[in-house]
Amino acid sequence: MLFIQFTGLSGVGKTTLAYLVKEKLLSKGYKVEVIDGDEFRKHLCKDLTFSKEDREENIRRLGIVSNILAKNGIITLMAAINPHETIRKEIKEYGNHVKTVWINCELNALILRDTKGLYKRAMLPSGHPNKLNNLTGINDTYDIPLTYDILIDTTNNSEATCTTMLIDFILLQINSI
Repeated sequence: MLFIQFTGLSGVGKTTLAYLVKEKLLSKGYKVEVIDGDEFRKHLCKDLTFSKEDREENIRRLGIVSNILAKNGIITLMAAINPHETIRKEIKEYGNHVKTVWINCELNALILRDTKGLYKRAMLPSGHPNKLNNLTGINDTYDIPLTYDILIDTTNNSEATCTTMLIDFILLQINSI
């Protein structure tokens, strides 16, 4: 069916958007599954660190699961930071049923929102015991997507607007299969 790989910094709304879209599509009779990067990190990928190689292996594992689900007729939304262009490109090579959605938000807005307190911890001075040293986009690499199928900007758009944008995109993809 369809495999949507998200990419975007922490706090942009990937998981929130994925579950809102899932709820709406389920109500329309579609089979939908969310592959939540945070949840999979706790279980399937708990052996991985936050090194570049392990981050890529994490996405690779999520991608394999997502692709299997998609090939079995399930719209799959992979909600993960997915920070490296090389692995996003590798995932796209699974086929035309894989689409990339860049969920973006201005960094200043993310810092203000900071629902998990991650940005505050990442910006603590070096040597501080609570400093987070591997926050993607602050003190770890995030490759701005070179290619993507749709950009959803959550800086000024409401959850409802972003949800509608993504649902419309998904339905267009399904109708063109």
